[in-house]
This record gives sequence, C-alpha cells and structure tokens, in this order.
Amino acid sequence: MGRRNAVNTMLLAVVRMRLLSALWVILLFLPGAASAQPFPVNAAGVTNGHWHLNSRDIEASKKIFVAMGGTPIKAGNFEIVRFPGVLVYLNQGAGAPPANGGTVGSVVNHVGFTVPNTQEAIAKWKAAGVNVLPGGQGRTDQAFVETPDGVRIEILENKDQKFPIQSHHIHFNIPESEIPKIQAWYSAWFGAVPGKRGANIAADLPGINLSFSRSMNDTVQVTTKGRTLDHIGFDVKNLEAFLKKYEAAGGKIDRPYTKNAQNNSALAFIYDPWGTYIELNERPDTPSATTAAR
Repeated sequence: MGRRNAVNTMLLAVVRMRLLSALWVILLFLPGAASAQPFPVNAAGVTNGHWHLNSRDIEASKKIFVAMGGTPIKAGNFEIVRFPGVLVYLNQGAGAPPANGGTVGSVVNHVGFTVPNTQEAIAKWKAAGVNVLPGGQGRTDQAFVETPDGVRIEILENKDQKFPIQSHHIHFNIPESEIPKIQAWYSAWFGAVPGKRGANIAADLPGINLSFSRSMNDTVQVTTKGRTLDHIGFDVKNLEAFLKKYEAAGGKIDRPYTKNAQNNSALAFIYDPWGTYIELNERPDTPSATTAAR
C-alpha cells in the first residue's frame, strides 16, 4: 500500500510539472503576458522603460493609446498604458503644473511605434476614433498620430515583428554638430549600440532605437522637462553603482538615488547634456536575459 502511494505521488508530481510547463508556454505567447515586462537588459544592464506624459486630458490620451493596442493599467495614482517595450505614463503626480508644450520644439521631437501592417492599423484606429495623419511623401508604410496635447507619434511598418504594436524609437532633434556627441553619450552611459536607422544617425537599446537628426534651423531645442512628454525612462540594473560612476565622471544628478524598501525598487533623475530629462529605475522584475523579445 505504501509503495502504491509513493508511485501515485510521483505520478501526480509529474502531471503537475507537465501542467505547469504547458501553462508557462501558454503565458509566454499571450500578448498581454509577453508585454508585461520590459525587454531584457543589454550588457550594460539597461533596457527601455517608460515615457512619462503630463496629459492635459488623461482620458482622451488613454483612449488613443488603448485604441492603438495598449493595455490600460493603474499603479497608485498613475494611469498607465502598457505596450511591448514601453510603459506610457499619462499623468504626473498631484499638484504638477500643466505642460507648457508638446514634443515638437523640444529635444525629443517625437516617439515611434511599429506595427506589422500600417494600413491595417490605420483603418482599425480610425474606426475607433483616432485621428491618424498620413505619412510623408505619400508613404503607405508610415503614419502619424498626435495626442490632443501635442505628443507626436510616428508609426512605421515591420512585417516581421511578433506583436501587433511595439515601441520602436525616440527621435531627438539637436544641432547637427551635436549629433556625434549625443550618439557617443548614450553609447558610453547606457550601452546603446551605435549605428544608423535609414538616413539617421542612431543607437539601439533593448526595446528602443534612439535616432538623432538636425533640428530646424540647426537651433538648440528646449528641455523635455515641463513639456507634455516630460521625461523618458530607462530601467537600469545596479542603479546605485551606475550613479556613483556617473557622478565620479562629472555627471550631475537632478534627483538622488531613492530606494523604495517596500517593493525593492529605486529611482533617480538626470538630464542628458542636450536637455532630455531621464528617469532611471531599478526594478526587481527587470529581466536579465540577453535574448530580446523583438
């Protein structure tokens, strides 16, 4: 009898293990589950994290991002829409002053997503009430969406991607002489891999491409701080060590390392030398594997 019970226990354990394995495979390929975490970090311990908006009309902005394929979530007082590769925070903390402008005119001119079929996405979004602007020079693989408070979003086509929509790029506008410097800065501090995206000088991080173009009239653009897209965010492993190294090299920290003991996370804020406000986050659930999901 004891031997039979032992065999039954072993069989039950095997069945449970197989069920768990099957469940894991199912969850891995569910779009919502697959996009629940950021893309795995690079060799420098960095991955794309979030874009933080200061929306004048949170519900209007949320309607647009959800119609585009994002998943609405709430974290404390923050309204967030989650996409593969990026979280879009729609509001600042209570008491924040209203935004003083959209993305155009700031150092981050626009952000971008990719979809497998641009024209199919446009038709779907228009049916949901999203105002979609045409691509440049008659391009059918490109489109633009702009939120009511001026966040410009470029849509490009990638027929090979796994997700219906995912984060693609942040497009910086700066004086032409500064382009090699900004590419080198993001490469040195965040491990962004230098290269090109079309005609643009660029650098790649997990989940996002950083593209750099000459600003209109070759002029310095204003900081993102205080605009509707107030700041961008990267998730960083070993954030405290990163900040010590950054400060030792002469970097200025706008908001010092702040630890949240309750959830074992931490944050800090810096500016890049061109005025982009950047939040750095350390999260215990940021994946460490080097294989990206894109």
